[in-house]
Amino acid sequence: MAEKKTKSFILRVDNDTMSAIEAWAADEFRSTNGQIQWIITEALRKAKRLPKKSQPSQTAGSVSSEKSES
Repeated sequence: MAEKKTKSFILRVDNDTMSAIEAWAADEFRSTNGQIQWIITEALRKAKRLPKKSQPSQTAGSVSSEKSES
């Protein structure tokens, strides 16, 4: 399997937003970093900004992104 390359960078986030991300990550059994990556990937996918080959496929262990949106 091809190894994914990642790029590190510093992200400044206010305390309230970070607390919300950390709580969401805990609810979804993800790391905070993993949750931020998922949020960004989902936003790019929904905006059709990801190339088809870069869109992650659903795996048996992944949490569905098709939850009820109110």
